[in-house]
Amino acid sequence: MEKFVPHSIDYDTQAEGELMGEVKAGFPSPAEDMREKLDLIKLLVKHKASTFFFRVSGVSMVDAAMDEGDIIIVDRAIDPYNNCKAVCFIDGEYTVKRVEMSAGRLRLMPANERNTSYKPIEITAENEFMIWGVVTYVIKKM
Repeated sequence: MEKFVPHSIDYDTQAEGELMGEVKAGFPSPAEDMREKLDLIKLLVKHKASTFFFRVSGVSMVDAAMDEGDIIIVDRAIDPYNNCKAVCFIDGEYTVKRVEMSAGRLRLMPANERNTSYKPIEITAENEFMIWGVVTYVIKKM
């Protein structure tokens, strides 16, 4: 399983930039002067006290757009729901998986069809288990 160390957010540090406007992914259009201030913390963080950053280690979630080295934003104030992506604590380790809840059954689902060594993890009463927080955003380097 992947190892995670949460990073708390320093809200006194501004993560502010300049939003240049929209850019079309189709045909080019004339540039418009639509600059505005963009505060990334306000945009990406709904619950400051319960939001943390993690760096993804491993490739079990690549088909869910979480690649090795990506930063995920995790909010502990959001109630887990069926098919959410979440950081979970299981038997002493943290992992990020899709949470499948159905008919009294709870499974942690990997998302890597190219590597069949990643199998669903069935959660039972014998497991020490907690859904630590729900993934709200993935930050990628291109």
